[in-house]
Amino acid sequence: MSPTRRLRLALLGLVLLTAVGTGGYMLFEGASLIDALFMTVTTLSTVGYGEIVPLDLGGRVFTMVLIVFGVGTALYLLTAVAELVLEGHLQETWGKSRMQKRIEGMKDHVIVCGYGRFGRAVVEELQRRAVPVAIVDSDPEAEAALRETGAAYLIGTALSDEVLESAGIARARALVIATASDPDNVFVTLSAREKNPGIRIHSRAETDAGMRRLRLAGADQVVSAYQMGGIRVASSILRPSVIDAFELSGPGQEKIDLEEIRVAPASPLGGRTVEEVERQHPRLRVVAWKGASDELKIIPESGTRIGHGDLLVAIGDRASLERLAQACSEGEPAR
Repeated sequence: MSPTRRLRLALLGLVLLTAVGTGGYMLFEGASLIDALFMTVTTLSTVGYGEIVPLDLGGRVFTMVLIVFGVGTALYLLTAVAELVLEGHLQETWGKSRMQKRIEGMKDHVIVCGYGRFGRAVVEELQRRAVPVAIVDSDPEAEAALRETGAAYLIGTALSDEVLESAGIARARALVIATASDPDNVFVTLSAREKNPGIRIHSRAETDAGMRRLRLAGADQVVSAYQMGGIRVASSILRPSVIDAFELSGPGQEKIDLEEIRVAPASPLGGRTVEEVERQHPRLRVVAWKGASDELKIIPESGTRIGHGDLLVAIGDRASLERLAQACSEGEPAR
């Protein structure tokens, strides 16, 4: 039994003894509620201020029984509290409670299951883009590393429905399954799809069979780290300049990037043409556009008029893309 559970049982026992003692003195000795409660507390605490209500034989026997059980319960309570404090369980319990409250306040976040090398790369990139993240990892020894990320996290297995629910699966925008086990990833995909049919699921796969089964289970994107790495190396050999141009930016470097941006209902860009947007933001180009009822069009014509709710895919330097994103969301009501 965990120290936290022992503490709860001891507190419950103390409350029950107090209630029984108070009721007993009222029943056997005809004491008032306050007098009976006072005598119960002094008896259980072994303070012994004296009998404020004269006790007959039955009352004294009842008091002796109450002392025996009360002292035992008090010692059990003190032991549980000492164990919590000495072993750090108290701080751990409070920390878990604060973390759970933090996750409960999250919405449209991304859940990352597994904080290995793959999961760590996903978390770092999401945090770089200021996307709220909740990490789930089953290894208690990873807690120190998880704490350093500053992200919300849970120690537990994503195979558990309770853990997924605690991570806010019903409110999340996306789920990244980054464990090294294809069977586990398939199971988590099925569970997540059941709990949130609209969530986007991105999963790691180790084998071709795993990739196939993950797609059948409902994953929106399945990634093989080995396959992606192989393609990346081959592309670097065949098209080195293109790959270098699209390399993710590092500190102090200016790199080209792609961004998907939705035009908010109150954005000032509504009604403008692609040409006007590109003139206003000279260091980027709109490479794709999707209207409310149209399919995604690659390289839209310069005269294409942008409407509220349209989707833009732009290429450019990060600062220009961030300015475009701000212009697209300007005036949007807070959510």
